[in-house]
Amino acid sequence: MTIQVGDKLPEAKFRVMTSEGPQVKTTDDIFKGKTVALFAVPGAYTGTCHKMHMPSIFLNAYAIKNKGVDTIAVVSVNDAFVMSAWKRDTDQRDEAIFLADGNADFAKAIGMELDASGNGLGIRSKRYSMLVKDGVVTKLNLEANPGKVEVSGGDTLLGQL
Repeated sequence: MTIQVGDKLPEAKFRVMTSEGPQVKTTDDIFKGKTVALFAVPGAYTGTCHKMHMPSIFLNAYAIKNKGVDTIAVVSVNDAFVMSAWKRDTDQRDEAIFLADGNADFAKAIGMELDASGNGLGIRSKRYSMLVKDGVVTKLNLEANPGKVEVSGGDTLLGQL
């Protein structure tokens, strides 16, 4: 079942790169007691994700945070090493946490997995953005086409705050 506005995020674990190497962060670590703008992409460094989705997030990051968002998070079905390199290459002002959902466990738990096997990418995440307050989804913007950023970008979420 796909997560909906009003639903609480399920328990899940992500990997986040730290100076000591990959560390586990739970949904509680990321979302409990916070307002989080979560952006999900099918794959780090892929064309639409890298050239369209990420710029829409970081061009709006200050404004998003000024509207009461505590954390901007980016999640993808990639490993923590790839997500760390992607953060280095896209998040010049260190405005977001990059969450590795390497086995798509989170994507599957919220019904947002995407079978991209036809393109050689395996199971990935659908493209979406959501606003999460204390673990509860308050806004959800799911792209109909994973190759486009029409409703899941930073500008859309900013307009909803």
